[in-house]
Amino acid sequence: MHLLMILMIVGVGSGLRFLQPPAPTRWVQRWQQALTRLMIPPLLLLTTATAILWMGPEGQMFGQTTGWIGYGLAWGFWGWAGITGMVLAVKGWQTTRQVRRYAPVNWQGLTARLLESPVPFCAQIGFWQPELVVSQGLLEQLDPAQQQAVCVHEQAHVHYRDTFWFFWLGWCRRLSFGLPDTELLWQELLLLRELRADQRAAQQVDPLVLAETLLLMVRSPLDTPEHYWAGFSCLAPSHRLTERIDAILAHSLDQSTVWVDDSARLKNIWIWTGYLLVLLPLMAIPFHS
Repeated sequence: MHLLMILMIVGVGSGLRFLQPPAPTRWVQRWQQALTRLMIPPLLLLTTATAILWMGPEGQMFGQTTGWIGYGLAWGFWGWAGITGMVLAVKGWQTTRQVRRYAPVNWQGLTARLLESPVPFCAQIGFWQPELVVSQGLLEQLDPAQQQAVCVHEQAHVHYRDTFWFFWLGWCRRLSFGLPDTELLWQELLLLRELRADQRAAQQVDPLVLAETLLLMVRSPLDTPEHYWAGFSCLAPSHRLTERIDAILAHSLDQSTVWVDDSARLKNIWIWTGYLLVLLPLMAIPFHS
């Protein structure tokens, strides 16, 4: 019976990925939709494995006997999830530790770490309180207005705690690597993360300068991991760059109207209801004897 539960949840998770909801028209709706479709399948698997481990390998449920196969798979999945999370955390900690060895510099009124590289680069690196890293190439090749545009973009990432949340989203991505559309949803969330930071930055600097700076910096970007880095010029397919540039140049609405509206608040109720469905496997525990 436990094995059947696991197969059912895998089927449900795959079905959620294959489900094609109506195309959203606003960024906040795209964000909520992509976030839900990425996270619910791996969370369902985690709660299912938790329920099976709680019930144990022996007994009956709904008149069917349970066994060691499903119990072993539950232990295996939780073990793999734990190891995956630890590996990501250790890599992030090692990267942050390395960054803190870079020489500190005062840049745009902030304390940053100087990367000795001729390539223009700037990123927030870390978890809840990331380190701001700038390259020598950025200081030499960008004028003050362009540097300010980069700075306010990176401060937007700090405001939204993007490095922290995308560490956990990256973990969910790893846990659902075999499910449909995992990479597509990950790339969508990365794009929306940058659109949100661009939108906030465009309220503080000239949008034309912001777009010009983005084009300058993506010509030779550094190859960086995306789980705990939030960089102004992260590697992206050409259509993602085009959408960022178009959004910056079409900056006619402020950030609050783009990302928050009454319909979005209403949809949040249904989205959180969807996340409550993740707890359904735990409701099977009382039926085990």
